Amino acid sequence: MAFIKEESEDMKIEETFSVKQEDTEEQTELMLLKGESQELNEMKKKHLNEKHHDFITGKKYYKCSQTGKTSLKRAQKTSTRSYFTCQQCGKSFNRIGNLQVHMRIHTGECPFTCQQCGKSFNEKGSLNVHMRIHTGERPYTCQQCGKSFNRKGNLKTHIRVHTGEKPYTCPQCGKSFTLKKGLNSHMRNHTGESPYICKMCGKSFSQKANIKTHMRIHTGEKPYICVQCGKSFTRKGTLDSHMRSHTGESPYTCKLCGKNFTQKESLKSHMRIHTGEKPFTCGQCGKCFRCKENLTRHMRIHSRENHFKCHQCERIFTDSNHLKNHILTHTGEKPFMCHHCGKSCTNKANLDIHIRVHTGEKPFTCPQCGKSFTLKGNLKTHIRVHTGEKPFTCLRCEESFTYQKDLKRHLQTHSEKEIAKFRV
Repeated sequence: MAFIKEESEDMKIEETFSVKQEDTEEQTELMLLKGESQELNEMKKKHLNEKHHDFITGKKYYKCSQTGKTSLKRAQKTSTRSYFTCQQCGKSFNRIGNLQVHMRIHTGECPFTCQQCGKSFNEKGSLNVHMRIHTGERPYTCQQCGKSFNRKGNLKTHIRVHTGEKPYTCPQCGKSFTLKKGLNSHMRNHTGESPYICKMCGKSFSQKANIKTHMRIHTGEKPYICVQCGKSFTRKGTLDSHMRSHTGESPYTCKLCGKNFTQKESLKSHMRIHTGEKPFTCGQCGKCFRCKENLTRHMRIHSRENHFKCHQCERIFTDSNHLKNHILTHTGEKPFMCHHCGKSCTNKANLDIHIRVHTGEKPFTCPQCGKSFTLKGNLKTHIRVHTGEKPFTCLRCEESFTYQKDLKRHLQTHSEKEIAKFRV
């Protein structure tokens, strides 16, 4: 029993020694591994900055100098860097998908086609927006007035109507605009640029809308039709003006004499009566006119074009309307009647002058004293009071007079003297 106990104790001692020896070996291995790990960490820190950067894709590669293993990490996005650059125009993008979509601008590729009308687009989002034209969908609604739009951008622009915001300002004159394209069009007034050229006649325009309207001259298209009389027009503004002939509306009022006009241009032309402005000058004789139409009519005198001849008296006119009015003198016809008193006139101009008797309108104002007259001739005569002009001269005594009536009265004095001498 003692021998067995002794043997058992010897075995325990050996086991204990073996376990301790294994623990010591394990600790030694752990120490070695720890040392190697620290050494590796230092090596990683040392070589961490040895990165390979791809400026085209924006990816960074980290390579361990000992193991040769390379790890791939995407660079952090920053607002100042763009990694995908278009080789044709130099524009940069932070995503390769955006670059691929952009390239369609250069290639002309339009892979997204509308199944209803066949129109193609280079982006799916553009096709989705286009489809709202067919469906009538307008998902973007103004909270202030309830108006709806098929594009979010259109709603944002519309909101400026309520806020009065005009974020686009001209750097040259300071004028502000709600839309960027409005500023772009305005800038051409300063630069004189006319990038839109008619391929048929070569005439150039500063705005795309103007060339579209101009093309209707060549095509004969008149898309704006009056629903009351069926007359067609090339411009919407012309149709709007025409509609006033049916409604009787005259929204443009002269602030000086109160006369109303159906068209803005007619008011502008009328204002020259008060100001005396005559901006249209004949290049051949220097004569000035208030209206461009009058200058055009006058130019026929020099060119001898389009002469209109009266077959009864052979008198020649440069304008067909003048001939028509003249023929009325032969026929005795007076088709223009005053609705106030029933008086008839041979032409509209005479009727307009007559109407002033009833309305009290005096459109011809003296710029020096402010006195007004119903007839232009009366104003011209009045101006002589200020200028001192005396155009009427007596051929017997050479005395001059401001008014023709004064000359006539003066001539009677000569007649009375002659009669008196004869009696003597």
